[in-house]
Amino acid sequence: MKHGRVKSQENLQSSAVFACLILLLSGLLPHASLAGDREQAKRIHDRIAGIPPSQAVLDTMEGLVAGGDAIGAADVAMENPAFYSVTLKNLVTPWTNESQTVFAGLNDYTATVIGIVRENYDFRRILYDDILFVANPALGLTPYSRTSNAHYEQIEEQNVDLSSNAGLIETTQSAVTGIPASAAAGVTTTRAAAKAFFIDGTNRAMFRFTLLNQLCTDLEAIKDVSRASDRIPRDVSRSPGGDSRIFLNACMGCHTGMDPMNQAFAYYDFEHDVTADPEGNDGQLVYNDVGEIDAVTGTRVQEKYHFNKDTFSSGYISLDDSWDNYWREGPNAALGWADSAPLGSGNGAKSMGQELANSDAFASCQVKKVFKAVCLRPAVDATDRAQLASMTSSFKSNDYNLKQVFSESAVYCMGE
Repeated sequence: MKHGRVKSQENLQSSAVFACLILLLSGLLPHASLAGDREQAKRIHDRIAGIPPSQAVLDTMEGLVAGGDAIGAADVAMENPAFYSVTLKNLVTPWTNESQTVFAGLNDYTATVIGIVRENYDFRRILYDDILFVANPALGLTPYSRTSNAHYEQIEEQNVDLSSNAGLIETTQSAVTGIPASAAAGVTTTRAAAKAFFIDGTNRAMFRFTLLNQLCTDLEAIKDVSRASDRIPRDVSRSPGGDSRIFLNACMGCHTGMDPMNQAFAYYDFEHDVTADPEGNDGQLVYNDVGEIDAVTGTRVQEKYHFNKDTFSSGYISLDDSWDNYWREGPNAALGWADSAPLGSGNGAKSMGQELANSDAFASCQVKKVFKAVCLRPAVDATDRAQLASMTSSFKSNDYNLKQVFSESAVYCMGE
């Protein structure tokens, strides 16, 4: 009997060990890891740079992890040029096109975001600053062009190192694109963004994709039929299909918030030959500066803002680029609008970009995107969500330095 009891206890112990292993392997005990310091260091590097580290770099990172400085190990991984040319490029490229594909070439939008991250700049600047990154002239590439992406195609073809000023340098949009500094609004006024979102249409695409890419929300998710409809233009039918209920219960919910904000882009367009160049490959961003009057509107407002003006002739008429954020009140106040200028109204894309960039939604969106890119999955449980909240606070307190988010994400997931 004694022997039988011992045997039974051994079986129970074995079963308990086996059960724990099953839980670990199945992910029911999240973030637990059997990986050693070297394995964790390699995982950090692979996730951040997208390629394996050299033995020397791995030795350095292993020492940092073993010494309790995993963040320092992540910082070492970000010194690899592939962090910029692979990881960051793959993160940003989908933001630059309507199909949101990663399979697109380098352009001024992508390069500018990469440069802002590389220089540890306040990431909010991507929505309002007069900033642009181009190839170092010493490389002898085709200069930046307002009507072509050849400059950036050559950067990519020649595998230019984006991690230093030897490859990519900072300049301003106003210095090379012809638009005034007051009209430069970060990535929204780059040529690539204009080609994707200002082309044809009524510029609503620029606003919608800025929400998608920088606040991680789409219009459908934040539509609010309780806001005033006084700023909805004439091109929106109030009785689509002859049924006003469709407008009141659906269309209005998006347009009441979007259209007053979209007016910030009223002076911008992307000009191209619709017949010979329908994709706009040779087109350029244009802006009606002070004294430049559109022949159709009789103001600085682009003609596109008066398209389909007979659809509802009593609708709002855009006379300038003034904008208002109707979402500061009602359910979309939850996006976390800042108690600082511009405080919900202003003129032009720059101040509207500041309104968006200072929101809580902007900060949390960047953290979610980096977490998914580094951890190779979205947040899935309460522990993950608590980590996202912590990293969002850290992102803000570290002057919106996106590298900090990469480091913290990689360390959090290094045991997975």
